[in-house]
Amino acid sequence: MRHRRLGRTGLSVSEISYGNWLTHGDKIEAEAATACVRAAFDEGITTFDTADVYAGTKAESVLGEALDGVRRESYELFTKVFWPTGPGENDKGLGRKHIIESANASLRRLRTDHIDLYQAHCYDETVPLEETLRAFDDLVRAGKVLYIGVSEWTAEQISDAVRIAGELGLDRIISNQPQYSMLWRVIESDIVPTCEQAGISQIVWSPIAQGVLTGKYLPGQPPPSGSRATDKSGAQMISRLIADEVLAAVQNLRPIAQDAGLSMAQLAVAWVLQNDNVASAIIGASRPEQVTENVKASGVTLDPAILKRIDDVLADVITRS
Repeated sequence: MRHRRLGRTGLSVSEISYGNWLTHGDKIEAEAATACVRAAFDEGITTFDTADVYAGTKAESVLGEALDGVRRESYELFTKVFWPTGPGENDKGLGRKHIIESANASLRRLRTDHIDLYQAHCYDETVPLEETLRAFDDLVRAGKVLYIGVSEWTAEQISDAVRIAGELGLDRIISNQPQYSMLWRVIESDIVPTCEQAGISQIVWSPIAQGVLTGKYLPGQPPPSGSRATDKSGAQMISRLIADEVLAAVQNLRPIAQDAGLSMAQLAVAWVLQNDNVASAIIGASRPEQVTENVKASGVTLDPAILKRIDDVLADVITRS
């Protein structure tokens, strides 16, 4: 497993991270979740990503249990704040009250005294950005959070945050967590250039496009039983990716993966890691074998001919904006 620096900081992260969205506390029991986390450590993954809202806060609790007893200095723990975690008006958003209270609740569930990277899970149009950044800065100064990041923010929102933090002397964001894959390249046009200039890295989610880039979904055929597309919570997210024209194009990646000596999933993860602004790609798993398989993408260099073949095959189904 290789590691990369996160932004212009001294924090190194494994270039493949383990994330528990749609798994821990929801689809798999704690014992299986712990097995996946142990497999991640065995394969050299040191970076773990979650969020307070996943599985109604259960995902943090399961991850905290799985990490209990592991030397705290040996891994990097990321979580997020924004989406509702309770019924009250202040149980959501990026106001000071919710940020501080949610951070403290995450610390309890994760069984730790600090979060390595605390991320704004979404941009909050209803709260002054200065208030959000000051609340994050207070958490850093209190030692409860080491670094701050954002998720799915636009280039303009990121630029505003960098400018305000600089003007007010507040701790600056060092990362953005966007969706990114061979099929979903929205960040390439303006978000990546903005972040490169500001010294901000990407920690990307869904590098395998919700499983579509594994090739297991076939055009004109029903999705495999037990797959993301047949699950109520996952079907909505994957719906736009399982159009027949997309699935047909993805099948044409098979010979490319074979020529590269990779599985389809490994090719997909390796592809996002070719982008120098990507510090880490988040993978999920419901079985330890999935972790073992996907980490083989670490350290892979895809030559220009392979990258061009991928672009040619997917040209008509890539989302760029």
